[in-house]
Amino acid sequence: MSEILLRVKDLKTSFFTNSGEVKAVNGVSFDLEKGKVLGIVGESGSGKSVTAYSIMRILTDPGKIVGGSVMFEGTELTSLSKKKMREVRGKKISIIFQDPMTSLNPVYTIGNQIEEAIKLHTERNKKEIKARAIEMLTLVGVNEPARRVKQYPYELSGGMRQRVMIAMALACEPDILIADEPTTALDVTIQAQILELMQELQKKMGMAIIMITHDLGVIADMCDEIIVMYGGRVCERGNAEDIFYDPRHEYTKGLLHSIPSAVKSKDRLLSIAGTPIDMLNLPTGCPFFSRCGKAMKICLNEPPEEIRVSETHLASCWVNIKDMIDAEKAEEVK
Repeated sequence: MSEILLRVKDLKTSFFTNSGEVKAVNGVSFDLEKGKVLGIVGESGSGKSVTAYSIMRILTDPGKIVGGSVMFEGTELTSLSKKKMREVRGKKISIIFQDPMTSLNPVYTIGNQIEEAIKLHTERNKKEIKARAIEMLTLVGVNEPARRVKQYPYELSGGMRQRVMIAMALACEPDILIADEPTTALDVTIQAQILELMQELQKKMGMAIIMITHDLGVIADMCDEIIVMYGGRVCERGNAEDIFYDPRHEYTKGLLHSIPSAVKSKDRLLSIAGTPIDMLNLPTGCPFFSRCGKAMKICLNEPPEEIRVSETHLASCWVNIKDMIDAEKAEEVK
């Protein structure tokens, strides 16, 4: 039986603004097993990054966790003191942010910034810390690492800066790496290199990864499980085969239809109808109701329950529930 490293249950995070409460994460639950890769997918504003920041406890005002549980190796992270949480951050759970230029401090050298994390979480001496920084840059494929540690972020390319961010995140060999849109600001060739690098490091170090992205195509080959989020909720979850070849939520289908395909290059890309949900005025029912082509009356008034489509596949959609009821009735008639 696989070991569960992280268990998120009914997590709720809100931002209390002058206009009202923004329920950015509204009852998200999932398990992350040791050595596995979990993908969290959804458009901007779906709650992906806020979920990650809630796990790491790095929310800024006016954001606040208002409910739920985040258990890491049996420890409840939401109730840890700030001091204890700092010990977890970086050493046990690390994060890579989507923009390496703004995440790296422009007035400190690359070496200073990698060494800081190692110094904070290990008992290595100064010489060992410097050697570890060079070792990590070598591991992530940075050429001339002994020279790079003396350089500043502006002296490196976007792809190189992202490799530095990965080196910083892995310097203390965390059990979980959270990658928040790690390839967004990079061109397609560099994107592929970074994703390949992360896969190699994941297998070499045996860590678990939470990969956050708005692009299903980015994570097609690397995730053991994929969660699709919309309006702060999980609308569908399953393995890559479930999500890509048997999607059961209309939002997931919309995301898949919007992925460019070299095979069908002459076909027109389809967009999801309507506009993103107003997080200040969430509907009482399904958050995707106003954009769904198959919406029913019940979708407006009642949030759908998560139902099991198969052993690995779950979806929160009234259309699926109706189809299951209709199928059961048809069997009874037979």
